[in-house]
Amino acid sequence: MKSAHGAGERYFVINDVTWCALAIFLVLALSGGAFLVPQGWLLYLGLTNALLLLQGRYFGGRLKGLAVIFISQLVITSLLYLLLHGAARLPEGVIAVTRILLAMIPGWWLSIVCAPQRIGEVLSYCLPSKWAFVLGACFGLLPYLGQEAREIYQMQVMRGAKIQPKALWRPQNWQELIYCVLYPLLIQLLKLSKQMATAAKLRQFGRARKPTHWPYE
Repeated sequence: MKSAHGAGERYFVINDVTWCALAIFLVLALSGGAFLVPQGWLLYLGLTNALLLLQGRYFGGRLKGLAVIFISQLVITSLLYLLLHGAARLPEGVIAVTRILLAMIPGWWLSIVCAPQRIGEVLSYCLPSKWAFVLGACFGLLPYLGQEAREIYQMQVMRGAKIQPKALWRPQNWQELIYCVLYPLLIQLLKLSKQMATAAKLRQFGRARKPTHWPYE
């Protein structure tokens, strides 16, 4: 395991196949356990995920995206429980949202600490090479998408879009958030995906039965 110091690579990198495989098994166990463990075990699972958060944040990961997802899910789920079941069952909704967050944190951590090519290499042992390539590329894109979303959001705020947190308390401003941030981000993702597919095609990806993986020096 080693830390990357190049431009745009401020996050912790696991670049060994064995360590990457162990990290993937850890992520699967923690994410699955978030939905399967009894409620009394959630505290211990939460402490384990807190360690992943600390490590991921230390090596350049951003917590704002997780916080936004958790708060938005919590607000929507709480409103639905209040409308459908009343305040008596509101704690059930909070626990459900907490389990979803605990299932997301390990994947967020994996996208920060593991080199995407190593993830693809590990997955190629149990999946077809094309599926492994797609999954590895998805994990590699997560930090990039987070950075792109922040830049688009900041530019739209400077333009005067009503997408700041105090403005998003009003549902009529949610549509502006979709048009100003989500649509441009989706266009960027589609553009980048097309470029990656073109690069893989030019390198004749898929023709060899055992494709090679980019080494880390």
